[in-house]
Amino acid sequence: MRKTALLLPALALIATSCVSKKKFAELEAKNKETQDLLNSATVKLNACLEEKSGLNASLTALQNENDNLKKNNSDLINTSKEMTVLTQKGAQNIEKALETIKEKDLKINRLQDALTKKDSVTLALVTSLKKEVGISDPDININVEKGVVFISIADKLMFKSGSYIVSDRAKEVLAKVAKVVNSKPDFECMVEGHTDNVPFTGNAILLDNWDLSVKRSTAIVRVLTKDLGVNPKQLIAAGRGEYIPLVDNNTAENRSTNRRTRIVVLPKIDQFYDMIEKEMKNLSK
Repeated sequence: MRKTALLLPALALIATSCVSKKKFAELEAKNKETQDLLNSATVKLNACLEEKSGLNASLTALQNENDNLKKNNSDLINTSKEMTVLTQKGAQNIEKALETIKEKDLKINRLQDALTKKDSVTLALVTSLKKEVGISDPDININVEKGVVFISIADKLMFKSGSYIVSDRAKEVLAKVAKVVNSKPDFECMVEGHTDNVPFTGNAILLDNWDLSVKRSTAIVRVLTKDLGVNPKQLIAAGRGEYIPLVDNNTAENRSTNRRTRIVVLPKIDQFYDMIEKEMKNLSK
C-alpha cells in the first residue's frame, strides 16, 4: 500500500513533466516565430525610418528649392514691373526726343527760309543797282559782303581835294542810286565818308579828317533827300575818317583808293532778321 502511494506521485510527476516539455516546445516555437516576426518588423521599421529620413531630406530640399523659386519668381515680377516702367519711360523719352527733333527741323527749315528770302532780296537789290548804276566805271564798285550790299564810289568822282561839295558827276551817280532806293522803301542806306591818313589842314570849320568824312557824308545825304527825293528816314550819315583803309597809305595811289564814299544798303527785312534771331535762340535751348 505504501508502495502504491509512492508510485502515484511519481507517475503524476512524470506525467506533469511530459506535458511541460511539450508545452515548452510549443512556446519555444511560438517564441521563435514571434522573434522572427519582431526581427522582420525591426528590419522593416529601420528601412521605413531610413526611407522617412531620406524623404524628409528630399522634402527639405524641395522646400528650399520651392522657396528659391518663389523668391526668383518674386524678383522676376519686380524686375518685370521695373522693366515695364523703364520701357514706358524709355518710350516717353523717345517720343519726346522725336518731338524735339521735329521742332528743331521745323525751326531749321524756317531759319533756312528766312535766310533764303534775305539772300533773294539782296540778290535782287544788287541786280537793280548794277543795272541802274552800271559797273563799267572803275571808280564805282558794287559788291556783297556777308549779306550786305556795298556801293563804293571813289573820292575823285565825288569831291575835290579837301572839299565836301558834291560834284555834278557824283550827282549823276547818286541819282541812279536814289532811283533804286526810292523804288524800295523798305531799304535803309548808311552813307560812310572815308579819308586817307594825311592830316587835314583846311579851314577852321573842319578840324580833322573825322570832320571831313562826316561833312562829306552829310553832304551826300542832303543831295539824296533834297535833290533826289529819298526819304530821310531811310538814310544814315556816318564819318569813318582814316581808320578803315582798304590799303596801306604808303603811296599816292593807295591814298587815293582809301579816299572814298561807301553807301551801305541795308534791306529793311526786320521780320526776317527777327525770325532768324528768334529761331537761333530757340535752337540754342
